[in-house]
Amino acid sequence: MPAHTTQFFVDLESRVWDTQVSGDPQAQHELLSADFLGVYPSGFANRTEHAEQLSDGPITTSYSIVDARLIEVSESSVLLCYRADHQPSGQDETESMFISSLWVERDGRWRNTFSQDSPVGP
Repeated sequence: MPAHTTQFFVDLESRVWDTQVSGDPQAQHELLSADFLGVYPSGFANRTEHAEQLSDGPITTSYSIVDARLIEVSESSVLLCYRADHQPSGQDETESMFISSLWVERDGRWRNTFSQDSPVGP
C-alpha cells in the first residue's frame, strides 16, 4: 500500500474541488494527468475539457467530501471513492454525487488520472 493515508488523498481531491470554488483552470490542469479521463452523466472529458469548465469562473460555491474509502490498485496508484455534497454556483440546492478518482504517482508526483461522477439517486 502506498505510504499515504486516506486523508492524504482526500486532501489532494480537495485541491481539485478548491479549483472549482476559486475558478482556477490552470491550477486544476496541474492536478490532472495528461491522459486524464473524466466520465460524467454528460459524457467524457479529457484534461483540457475538464479544466475549461472553469474558463468563465467558479462552478462550485461549497463542497464536502463524505465517507471516503481508499482502494490500493498498485504501489503507485489508488482509487479514492466518496460521496460529494456540493452546491453548484448560482444554485440554492445542494447536490450529491458518488465519485471514484484514480490517483497515480508518476515522477514523484500524484495526479488525478480518472474520475467518474454518479449522481445520488432519489
